[in-house]
Amino acid sequence: MLSRAWVIALKDLRLSVGGQGLVQAVLLGLLLIFLFSLSRPAGEPVPPQSAAAIFWLASAFGLVLVVNDLFSLEEANGARLGLLSAPVPPQSVWLGKALAGFCLLLLSQAVFLPASVVFLGQDLAGPGWVAPVTLLAADLGLVALGALLGALSQGQAARESLLSVILFPLLLPVLLGGIKLFAQAFAGQEPETAWLGILGAFDALFAGAGLILFPFVYTGEE
Repeated sequence: MLSRAWVIALKDLRLSVGGQGLVQAVLLGLLLIFLFSLSRPAGEPVPPQSAAAIFWLASAFGLVLVVNDLFSLEEANGARLGLLSAPVPPQSVWLGKALAGFCLLLLSQAVFLPASVVFLGQDLAGPGWVAPVTLLAADLGLVALGALLGALSQGQAARESLLSVILFPLLLPVLLGGIKLFAQAFAGQEPETAWLGILGAFDALFAGAGLILFPFVYTGEE
């Protein structure tokens, strides 16, 4: 399953890098960061908590654009039936989309993080491991849930596609954990490692939910 998922992820990455979804995600995130930076008085930095919230808000919107673009690759070309007919388990499709989304989200955040430092007047003064570990733990949960959300938003009637909106509140625990840890990193404080445990639990929960629910969501009748 892992080898087939990696093939799907590589295919999606070749089609998506430099494509509309990634470009829109980066531009929207940069626009949010820049606009929020205008709310601070001249010469004063944005509070670390606010800066962390802006960063993860940009990441959440970027995730939606990236994941929807990944699933629209098959929808736009009428290839979803072909993918479902391929000799691969549906879980490989979910895992491949999640891997591709993870890589694209990291590419977006590689732009958002320096932009947050420059425009929001922040500095990663905390322990050097906090930011990368938090990105890894939070992004895994985001893409696990985002891949399931993307499947819900494709190939459904307009009324049914509103189901994807219901999943947005489920992002709150992972976003809150990312905000708390990034705020402490920006402020140079020692991280509260309990938040990493919450992020790990979130990752495990929605990875399991994706593996179980994705076949029913993605193969369902329109």
